[in-house]
Amino acid sequence: MTTAVIADDERLLREQLRARLGEVWPELEIVAEAKNRAEAVALTEQHRPDLVFLDIRMPGMTGIEAARAIGQLAVDDDDADDAAAPAAGSTKPWRGCEIVFITAYDQYAIEAFEQGVVDYVLKPAERERLQVTVDRVKRRLAGRSSDDGPDAAGMQQLLQKLATKMNPGAAPKLKWIQATVGTSIQMIPVEDVLFFISDEKYTRVQTASLEALIRKPIKEIVEEIDAELFWQIHRSTLVNARMIAGVSRDLRGRQLVAVRGHNEKLEVSRSYAGLFKGM
Repeated sequence: MTTAVIADDERLLREQLRARLGEVWPELEIVAEAKNRAEAVALTEQHRPDLVFLDIRMPGMTGIEAARAIGQLAVDDDDADDAAAPAAGSTKPWRGCEIVFITAYDQYAIEAFEQGVVDYVLKPAERERLQVTVDRVKRRLAGRSSDDGPDAAGMQQLLQKLATKMNPGAAPKLKWIQATVGTSIQMIPVEDVLFFISDEKYTRVQTASLEALIRKPIKEIVEEIDAELFWQIHRSTLVNARMIAGVSRDLRGRQLVAVRGHNEKLEVSRSYAGLFKGM
């Protein structure tokens, strides 16, 4: 049975959406309802649904931020252990969920839909439009293999664009990295960085000529850096897209990214394999 979580700060709208879904998709099981971003993420982590309906604007943190956090849940599960504990009643690890934004702001919804990563429902949810969304989501779920999840890379890039559009006064993108090189501090232009790789304490900043360390996790860098310039290919790795020399597969079938100016190959996690379809 397909399961879903509904997240909207307005109780009446949650009830209306639940009722409409009961009409157009009676087999869908609504496993939980959330009224804010924190609840949406926590309930998704708890229930591991196939689908989450997210209000694009919620108090505290927006649905965009919730979607980012939800996407990271699947990435963390996938990258930490391919044999992650399955959800209750499931026989396979959770590979993430589809996202449907609930919004009154058509301009954001249209951009999301045109990129084919998520769908949307305009408030108030009308039966006819919701039926279109349900049909699309069903096709998307049916088209996923047992090992594949949603397009995590495409989702993160889309969310970055939507977040910028919703908050045009946000801080400018990261231009310089202040990093420790030996016993000195250096300012490294972001465009010179080949890739970032994090461990538990530090993030390694690699250029063609030097290796440096910073005390900033990948999750924070992702929020600050240009998503079109740097692609996340693993929970712990960002790579400069313009410096990708090629992608190959090893004997285990893993995708490995070769970077110009450095002989190290970077592993692509299952969650981000969609970046290099056809390889």
